[in-house]
Amino acid sequence: MSNMVIIGAQWGDEGKGKLVDLLSADISAIVRFQGGNNAGHTVIVGDKKYILKLIPSGILHEGKVCLIGNGVVVDPAALCKEMDAIAEQGVAVTPERLKLSRKAHLIMPYHRLLDAARETNKADSKIGTTGRGIGPCYEDRAARVGIRACDLEDLTLLRAKVEHALKEKNALLAGLYGGKPVDPDEVMAEIAPAAARLVPYLADVSSELTKVEAAGGSIMFEGAQGVHLDIDHGTYPFVTSSNTVSGNAAAGGGVAPARLGRIIGLVKAYTTRVGSGPFPTELLDETGEYLQKQGAEFGAVTGRRRRCGWLDMVVVRESIRLCGIGEIALTKLDVLSGLKEIRICTAYMYQGQKVDFPPQAEMGMAKVTPVYESVPGWSENLEKAAAWEDLPAAAQRYIRRLEELAGVPVSIISVGPDRDQTIMRRV
Repeated sequence: MSNMVIIGAQWGDEGKGKLVDLLSADISAIVRFQGGNNAGHTVIVGDKKYILKLIPSGILHEGKVCLIGNGVVVDPAALCKEMDAIAEQGVAVTPERLKLSRKAHLIMPYHRLLDAARETNKADSKIGTTGRGIGPCYEDRAARVGIRACDLEDLTLLRAKVEHALKEKNALLAGLYGGKPVDPDEVMAEIAPAAARLVPYLADVSSELTKVEAAGGSIMFEGAQGVHLDIDHGTYPFVTSSNTVSGNAAAGGGVAPARLGRIIGLVKAYTTRVGSGPFPTELLDETGEYLQKQGAEFGAVTGRRRRCGWLDMVVVRESIRLCGIGEIALTKLDVLSGLKEIRICTAYMYQGQKVDFPPQAEMGMAKVTPVYESVPGWSENLEKAAAWEDLPAAAQRYIRRLEELAGVPVSIISVGPDRDQTIMRRV
């Protein structure tokens, strides 16, 4: 099997964890290339539920090498906690199976405090950050004052860098936000045990991936969140702090762009969004409540209720354009069962004109009116559908219409949360 990139084509929460887990059976190595522990991937296998935040979902398959790339920001304590949690569920997490890039930047305790202080200070203009320090850590990376995983191998150097960072961070925390200054000793007390634990896992991820390919193996690049939370291409400023588009798989994983291969975009059969930001097709009615309840739409990391709405093909079309998506994996199709009518947003009205792609003006997405078309729904339960022929005719028509609007085929259809509740479709 060739290399592949798995990305979310909406605002995240499309079900990437399940797909990565499913496809990992035929993959040699899985590398996470951006984001941090602000994104959770939920995988259900039989009666077990796994929630993975930093560790690639492929860890659930024996014999797979899982790597955390240089583009990820890593909270050392959170990673250790996650390793312990899945080990308790019977999943082996060893340095042979999990590798952390020495170039990955680390989230420190003061990053979390600064993140939370800023969000609290914004009052009515909150972005909806998870408060896990992701943004402040990426800021330090860009400012060239960040702490990297390789620094865990030299605690003297690490402490010096922490003390230097706290001169500025404490000025902000105490002087601007009225908080308590952070003591370097407290930071080191948290980081030192994690450092001892994680040093054996440090690796040159680029070299590891080169070895995989040289041995004839294949690589999966696992993204977090969704394209429309991309720092450049998303609904700015209501976005994450990294590039979530497929192109960042090369930079964040440490490979040449020519090595990326097949690009699969995950699309939920309806649209959801967590936190603040424009959402043109949001449903604040009984249908929105129905989707939220039927889909159990709560964030895996934050537990926050997800906003729900009709499928927005303008958003999906933009993701295809930006990322070179060649096929769609459609998730949560089963949630739509029971709706007599299903609506699809095919375009927007913006400033008196019909547009096929999102406007790029500041908060332009908050000023659009969706253009809808309606298709018949279906009442049948889809959870036992194992092949295309098992789907109701109305569900098949819905998928075919999405393919027409997207211009790419739907090759994978998820009809339930379990690994086995998936239809692999020849297209």
